[in-house]
Amino acid sequence: MSRSLQTLLILAVAVLAGIAGYFANRNGAPAGQTHVVPDTAIDALFALTLPDTDEQPQALEQWRGKVIVANFWATWCPPCRKEIPDFAAASQAFAGQPVQFVGISIDSLDKVRAFDTEFDVPYPLLIAGPETLNLAKNFGNDARALPFTVIIDRDGKARHIKLGTLKRDELESRIRALLPS
Repeated sequence: MSRSLQTLLILAVAVLAGIAGYFANRNGAPAGQTHVVPDTAIDALFALTLPDTDEQPQALEQWRGKVIVANFWATWCPPCRKEIPDFAAASQAFAGQPVQFVGISIDSLDKVRAFDTEFDVPYPLLIAGPETLNLAKNFGNDARALPFTVIIDRDGKARHIKLGTLKRDELESRIRALLPS
């Protein structure tokens, strides 16, 4: 199979997954976690080391012990583009607290850099390939659709999982519930 055909097939699958996620959310998909997340899924997430927009490797393990908001997204995904300004504002609202936002982009470095320049995202945007969506399946995202967010507490347990967009008020409420009073 030629490289261009392979790339086209990957892009087609990714677009279909994004569309499925968009319509699943519009049709009332569950807003939160609906099953128990195996420890292996959490371990696999913390085992990820992906390059950031400066091409520096970033291990998710470095943020263990914080509330982690891991958002799987892509620049070509309209619902992703819609929610990231809310994620950026929420990340700034929790600055100085033990909270770490991380965007795991299923996209190319150049497109993510351009997106970051346009939106000035204040948290790390990591570059991943479509195979990283297999990790999302371990969290219950069988369609491997985008956007997809996992919120992990300071003890390393998945406390909120959402397929589809998260609005700022819901996001901040979920995070506040995981922080000491």
